[in-house]
This record gives sequence, structure tokens and C-alpha cells, in this order.
Amino acid sequence: MPGHFEPLPGGGAAVALDEVEISIIRSLAVQLLELIGPGPAENAPDDPLAELFAEGPSEPPSDPVLQRLFPDAYSGPGVEAASAEQAEEQRAHSSEFRRFTENDLRAGKRENALAVIRSLDGLTPGDGGAVLKLDAAQSEQWLRALNDLRLAIGSRLDVVDEEDTDLLYRLPDEDPRKPMVMAYLWLGGLQETLVATLMP
Repeated sequence: MPGHFEPLPGGGAAVALDEVEISIIRSLAVQLLELIGPGPAENAPDDPLAELFAEGPSEPPSDPVLQRLFPDAYSGPGVEAASAEQAEEQRAHSSEFRRFTENDLRAGKRENALAVIRSLDGLTPGDGGAVLKLDAAQSEQWLRALNDLRLAIGSRLDVVDEEDTDLLYRLPDEDPRKPMVMAYLWLGGLQETLVATLMP
């Protein structure tokens, strides 16, 4: 079990984590929460209907990590317009889509990151570590949060495709990106083994 998730009888997954690993995952999840920002209800707590009628932003975020977490639906990398008119139409559709979906997407990503933090805070480490046990629903939240964390770190490392990931393995130890690379690869291993526990 050390370093990877294993299935639990009846559903769910478990992984042994040491204190450093717990601290790293928790810290990354907190940073992700800070990056995503508060929800509309947190900005207007006195109005119970505010969240229901709140519209999201219509423009894409300027931060490259947030662009990766909340990509345009109809334009962006890999989507080429045939004309300037079509490009403008794609931007308008993306803007409208973002306005009505981004708040919900942000809320989901916040909830997944919070689920990771709560489950880690519920551990009682002994002898330098603890075994994290997740039920099926928690496993899915963890899977989504791990994906978001890898997207965020991958964006900071300029990882776009598999070839970029291959280059990360060859970085010299003195490269300042090395700790971030190690976290990216480690989270990928956790994610892969968690996916395997969810397979029928």
C-alpha cells in the first residue's frame, strides 16, 4: 500500500501516507483553493438567492493555471477558426458558456479540494504516518482534486503533451523546477492507482 492506492472491500480505496506526504498534499490543496477563490455566496452571505442567480465571468481568466482549469468551451488551443468572423462567434459562444457554467465548476473544484483537506485533517498519524481510507464518493472527489492539482502544476511546468512529461524525467537535480516535477509525477502515480481502484 505505501505510495499507491489499493481497493477496499465493498468499495473505496486506501493509501498509506507519511507525515511529509500528508503535508504536501494538504498544502497543494489549500493553494488550489486560494487560486480558485471564494464562491458567489461567500461574497454575498446575506442574500440566500444570490448564488442561484449569480452569473459567472464572461472573460477567460488571465492566470495560465486558471485557464487550464477553466478552458474556453468553443475556442482556445486546438480549436482553429476558419475566419475572423468565425473566431468572433467562437469567442461569443465561449463567453456565454463561461457566464453560466464557471461558478458551478469553481464550486465543484472547491468542494473536491476541501474534501481532500478534510480527509487529511481527519487522520491521526502514528509512527510517522497514517492510512487514509476513502469510501467510493470520497475516492471520486480525490480523483477530481488530484487531476486539478496535476493540471495546475503541469501548467506551471508548461506541460502540454506527453513529450513534455518525458522531458521532466531528464531534468538535472539542480534544476529549480525539480521539486515541482517530483510532486507532479508523484501525484500522477497516486491518481493512476486511484483510477485502478475505481475500475469494475
